Amino acid sequence: MSTTPSGAGDRLVQVGAIVFFVGALATLVTVAPLFLGTDPFPSAAYAVCMLMGLGFLIAAAGVVRSAWKSSPKRAATR
Repeated sequence: MSTTPSGAGDRLVQVGAIVFFVGALATLVTVAPLFLGTDPFPSAAYAVCMLMGLGFLIAAAGVVRSAWKSSPKRAATR
């Protein structure tokens, strides 16, 4: 068990990783019929693949927030 406190953007990074992996799984499921020679999914299924990019943006926002909160300039003013 870790005793280090959570950073400012840790929760955003965790949520972003989950959303990213859901989008990655959706991408694999959506692309699989193209390789298997079956009928492709409807266009709405491809929209779920966009969760991969959204998850990346959420995680990046968490990293930026952590860096912003722990910057030396901001730490000196506290």
